[in-house]
Amino acid sequence: MGKYFGTDGFRGEANKNLTFEHAIKIGRFLGWYYGARQNKKAKIVIGKDTRRSSYMFEYALCTGLMASGADAYIMHVTTTPSVAYITRVDDFDCGIMISASHNPYYDNGIKLLNGNGEKMDEETILEVEDYIDGKLEIPVSEREEIGRTVDYVAGRNRYIGHLISMSKYSFKDVKVGLDCANGASWQIAKAVFDALGAKTYVINAEPNGYNINTDCGSTHIEHLQKYVVDNGLNVGFAFDGDADRCLCVDEKGNIVTGDHVLYIYGLYMKERGKLLNNKVVTTVMSNFGLYKALDKVGIEYDKTKVGDKYVYENMVQTGNRLGGEQSGHTIFLKYETTGDGILTALKLMEVMLAKEKPMSELAAPVVFYPQVLKNVRVKSKAEAQNDPDVQAAVAKVAEELGDTGRILVRESGTEPVIRVMVEADTEEICEKYVDSVIDVIKAKGHLA
Repeated sequence: MGKYFGTDGFRGEANKNLTFEHAIKIGRFLGWYYGARQNKKAKIVIGKDTRRSSYMFEYALCTGLMASGADAYIMHVTTTPSVAYITRVDDFDCGIMISASHNPYYDNGIKLLNGNGEKMDEETILEVEDYIDGKLEIPVSEREEIGRTVDYVAGRNRYIGHLISMSKYSFKDVKVGLDCANGASWQIAKAVFDALGAKTYVINAEPNGYNINTDCGSTHIEHLQKYVVDNGLNVGFAFDGDADRCLCVDEKGNIVTGDHVLYIYGLYMKERGKLLNNKVVTTVMSNFGLYKALDKVGIEYDKTKVGDKYVYENMVQTGNRLGGEQSGHTIFLKYETTGDGILTALKLMEVMLAKEKPMSELAAPVVFYPQVLKNVRVKSKAEAQNDPDVQAAVAKVAEELGDTGRILVRESGTEPVIRVMVEADTEEICEKYVDSVIDVIKAKGHLA
């Protein structure tokens, strides 16, 4: 990860950690990088979520792009996966999404995508950062070389058509709840489900610039749980601010996580001979209950570091077709290059309708194990993690748990913290084993 950009873009509080000057410079660099230095006019597409500051960043990016000779195509309020899709299918040089995903309204972010709709490579990101820090000089465009903006709401409409085409079934008479988090999906999700014939019930689709993710969406799914039960709905789907993730609620009000999605759709693919390599891709934070359920149906799995970026990299390298995170980022590689909340909802609907089973029955085999996760602030993450006595304590816990649970000890990517996590049959067992490792970390003097 670079100085400004993490695994999910350049993120921070608007005009505090992430400023309009940053956005202008990002636009300036990308316009030059994809255009002037290749002696052509760059075409770059931009989308944004519903945060008040997204408009400021949109215009700042456009200013930088045009000053460097690029044409900026504006999709307006739209989802992250829609920008990734349109970047790829409409042959843009790159795509930019303005969003801080599930963060509160006062945060924002700038996500960069290459011409294939994938997260931009680290090498290019580092060059962007060098320009932000004044280590590079690039020329401004003049006269006929100056760029322009192009209204490209047609791109959003093309994406809606793409989603509708993904469904093999009519949703007629199915009662579906949608929680749009007052975010980027507020127009798109309803349009798709209405077009497919569902009886659509929508909440949190009145964005005002300040209410994105506020007590709603996938981070506050308890409201959708109640709404589904109170209104007798068949199923509900909750998205985050930029709609690249989706969590589900079954007809009984139970949460269906990203882990459940991997099981439900992975089994559906296996049964139809579509699960290449007989494998799904998880992160190390997937629940032990998912692995037990996959074992029972004979599906294998890879485990990556936390982050959909790493899930996608594994899928590209191995040819695995389905992967994701417990948080609801699910990647269907045959169709898209990024997690897509609305596509995830459509795929879950497909399994429900194909198998003629309620969501509760489809999700039932995945029984979550109790989990305890504690963060330990340390002087040096590497020294604490690699201490022989700490490693011995971890190995002892793993041996005692056997196939009844697991322990995971990992470094935080952003803080001087070691995370100790245990999943087991009871919370008391989890607490005991987590504390046993933390006691060794303390005894060896690693605490900050």
